[in-house]
Amino acid sequence: MNRNLLFKLGAIALLILLLLIPLLMINGIISDRQQRRDAVLMDIARSSSNAQRLTGPVMVVPYRKTVREWKLNEKLNKRYEDIREERGRLYFLPDLFELDGQVQTELRARGIYQARLFHADSSISGRFEVPAQWGITEDFADYRFEPAFMAVGISDIRGIENALKLELGSQRLAFAPGSQVDWLGEGVHVLLPQQENKKPFVVEFAFDLRLQGTEQLQVVPVGKTSQVSLASNWPHPSFIGNFLPTQRDVTDKGFTAHWQTSFFSTNLEQALQTCLDGQGCTDFSNRSFGVNFIDPVDQYLKSDRAIKYALLFIALTFAGFFLFEVLKHLAVHPIQYALVGVALAFFYLLLLSLSEHLGFAVAYLISAGACVVLIGFYVCHVLRSIAHGLGFSAGLAALYGVLYGLLSAEDYALLMGSLLLFGLLGTVMVLTRKLDWYGVGKRKTAEPLQFDLEAVQ
Repeated sequence: MNRNLLFKLGAIALLILLLLIPLLMINGIISDRQQRRDAVLMDIARSSSNAQRLTGPVMVVPYRKTVREWKLNEKLNKRYEDIREERGRLYFLPDLFELDGQVQTELRARGIYQARLFHADSSISGRFEVPAQWGITEDFADYRFEPAFMAVGISDIRGIENALKLELGSQRLAFAPGSQVDWLGEGVHVLLPQQENKKPFVVEFAFDLRLQGTEQLQVVPVGKTSQVSLASNWPHPSFIGNFLPTQRDVTDKGFTAHWQTSFFSTNLEQALQTCLDGQGCTDFSNRSFGVNFIDPVDQYLKSDRAIKYALLFIALTFAGFFLFEVLKHLAVHPIQYALVGVALAFFYLLLLSLSEHLGFAVAYLISAGACVVLIGFYVCHVLRSIAHGLGFSAGLAALYGVLYGLLSAEDYALLMGSLLLFGLLGTVMVLTRKLDWYGVGKRKTAEPLQFDLEAVQ
């Protein structure tokens, strides 16, 4: 390979490395803007309501127990009966828990940033099957029970949008603020009517809950059998938690999802007992499921993903320039390579700044169109041919189109990228299949003169 070709390839490689500097600076700007956006979203959530987690209802029965214990008085060497009173609580999880929710989302803006809030209008119902004597089989006479209450944990009670009323048959009881249960956190509670506890009884309950939150809604399936259904106008749900929906349907107009669990799968009774034994309640509260109401690929994530392809994009553009050089015997100066590379780098800065105001799709169209027109106009003069310049511009526009597909795809980006690179490699191999690489860059030397001696004589 001759020196001229080596120098040209070295200069191109050096330019690509130098272009990493503005690309890294733009990547830093993307990170800064994303962090600022996240801070604004957190501020919006603090002023309205945060992500929501619904835990319960749980039936709580406070009691006082008389404890009798024989002790020894060592000084008098006599035994005596020590009588004291202990306080405690009994907890019952529902045998059936059902939730049917309709969720609508909305955008709240602060400056150029937007946060997605949701409003969940839920109907909650179920039943408690309480055993005789509250399940106590020994020393029942030593217990004195206080009024039972039902507690519901709501992670951010600022999001409650309605006056909560518990329906027990024909009775309607008002909830009061506070769950009154430490491991449930924030929430509400309601006192239950006095029940005859010597025999088993059933408590069937129902109430409506309208709840506002930001980005995420989770439910802890507290029932021995739990059935949860959610429907929403949000077309990009991200299902989270320990249990995926048994049925789901996602369209461009929204989604519906249904979960069904049992104590066999959740093991919540054991998790609750671990919590009551003082070993931590994290395991109980984390056995939840739900949905994220966030854009899976927002403009900052798309811009960040786009700039990850920048080096490849610049290399492909320079490769196109180089092919024109070797196939059309043209000379492109390294400065011209550099100007085109800077224009390609500015595309990402334009994309970021415009996407904050116009949306990613429109910003991408404007930024890509501006770069294609500018580079096309410049290349027409560099290659000294309008046809060559328009051809180069068409190839660049196609690359921008493929890049947009890569950025928008959530599941097929790797496949599309692999096919793109393979196709480009095949195109280069086809175009250069007859090229004499040893002769690239060599100056054509004049052929030696042939003298006809006989003609001279």
